[in-house]
Amino acid sequence: MRLILCLLFAGILAGCSTLTYVDIQTCNPAEITFPATVGKVLVVNHAVAQPADKGYVYLLGDEKQDTCRAYADSALMDACRSLGEQLVAGDYFNDVLFYHDPLRTDDRYWEDRKMDRRVVDSLCQATQVDALITFGRLLFDMEKQVNAHTEGYEGTIRVKIGGVARAYLSGRDQPLATVYVQDSIYWQEWAGNQKMLDFLLPTPDEALRTAGTYIGKQLSPNFVPHWDNETRWYFSTSEAKWKEAAAYAAAEKWEEAFERWKMIYERGNWKSQARAASNLALCEEMRGHLREAHTWAKKSYDLFKEHTGEEAVYTKLLEAYESVLAERVQKDQKLNVQFGEEITK
Repeated sequence: MRLILCLLFAGILAGCSTLTYVDIQTCNPAEITFPATVGKVLVVNHAVAQPADKGYVYLLGDEKQDTCRAYADSALMDACRSLGEQLVAGDYFNDVLFYHDPLRTDDRYWEDRKMDRRVVDSLCQATQVDALITFGRLLFDMEKQVNAHTEGYEGTIRVKIGGVARAYLSGRDQPLATVYVQDSIYWQEWAGNQKMLDFLLPTPDEALRTAGTYIGKQLSPNFVPHWDNETRWYFSTSEAKWKEAAAYAAAEKWEEAFERWKMIYERGNWKSQARAASNLALCEEMRGHLREAHTWAKKSYDLFKEHTGEEAVYTKLLEAYESVLAERVQKDQKLNVQFGEEITK
């Protein structure tokens, strides 16, 4: 269940119970866990660039243009370079290298080929790295559409991207992991004439290169832990004790806010307890106590469910929050393995 959907539902009741939203960053583990011995990696292009006359359609009105070309060689290298830069920015590996020369010399661009163990071992030895991260295939499907209207020209470009990336370790016959990726990127512009429209839209080669850079960035969370932006909230009312606790929360003094909301929870009716428990879950999450946060969210959910029913807005809101926290507890365990140490309490 997506927490953001429940937050939208909660907005319906904002008038009768104040919700203050909080932006937080959460550390999430990589999808792939490398052995602790891997400290240095090499990003390798093991794909073949598709020909310039493949994967590009240009429609001028209803007419397909036959002379369009788009060169994917640079886009493929941009994808590898972008992935490498994101791995460096993740500050997880000790070092990240980029192998500039493509390894495949065949023309079967549509084929995804695994690397031979001997090639993997040779590259690891020659560059003194512990693992390889490769693109085994990367294909682009681009469509440009230009339409004339009374008020001017409309132009759109959509690039669909499909690829395969892998991680290899020296001495192993099979890859450590395989990642399949599909994504797209889109442009839309309006102009008074077609010449100005061509100026505003990227050229075919520029569109492919942007798509390559984009997909490289999108792939990095598979290989390194990363930070995501998320939204949380806390309940408040016009009562003095609630306002005092909310003031501490606004100042990010979570320990003081916790103490005030804990007193409200212990002395309040079910409604105050349900809202306070949700707030206490936030305090614990912000302090890195994820298991305790999940326990408080479960208490809040149970109270809302008991008194307002399963379909009530706040019940669904807390159901989503409890689910998010349960997932964070599991991810925290995986993070501990990937970092080799306990990073949260």
